[in-house]
Amino acid sequence: MDNKIILIHGYNKKSKDMKVLKKNLETKGYECILVDLPLTFKEIEHSTNILESIICEIIKDIEEDEKIHLVGHSTGGLIIRHLLTITKYLDKIGKCVLIATPNNGSELADIAGSTIKIATYIFKTLKSLQSENVKTLKLKDNHGIEVGAIAGNKQNLFLGRFLTGENDGRVTINSVKFDGLKDFVDLPYGHKDIHYQFKTSELIDSFFRNGKFNK
Repeated sequence: MDNKIILIHGYNKKSKDMKVLKKNLETKGYECILVDLPLTFKEIEHSTNILESIICEIIKDIEEDEKIHLVGHSTGGLIIRHLLTITKYLDKIGKCVLIATPNNGSELADIAGSTIKIATYIFKTLKSLQSENVKTLKLKDNHGIEVGAIAGNKQNLFLGRFLTGENDGRVTINSVKFDGLKDFVDLPYGHKDIHYQFKTSELIDSFFRNGKFNK
């Protein structure tokens, strides 16, 4: 089984935010690679290009038939989807899991863009998360890679009250879902802690082994 995973953090975070998930997945035999991407002041496309460069270096040291799995939390999931849309290394990508990812755009980013415009001018990653800007990425679903998504349904953050529908305090379940998913599951956790849960690592392991989340 392919056992290398790149873990991709979310907006305004660093690789240390994925260390708990790394530790949990390592107990299941995976080799996890952490990356630091500029997901605060740069557009999403910039981070996608960096991730592709990282993959280019990794594949120099793996077996010819070996593939690399990808896991992204929040904005990190959008980086994965954009990578799948534009990369020339698609044949080296295994399965992908997106955790609490605003695949249809972030309502909070939309609100920020309409009420605090300077925020999206400064924080360009936030601007990339606006619904209309996610559409401009023209994310593909027909790339042949199996993608699963995990959403949280515990609204335990203040900003969650401004969202419409079930959410994790940052992202709605409806935004996590999209037609190209191989499987989907929601868990009773909030946006900031869903990727810290051992249950999340169990579901990722299940998807990588079987192509579905064994609940």
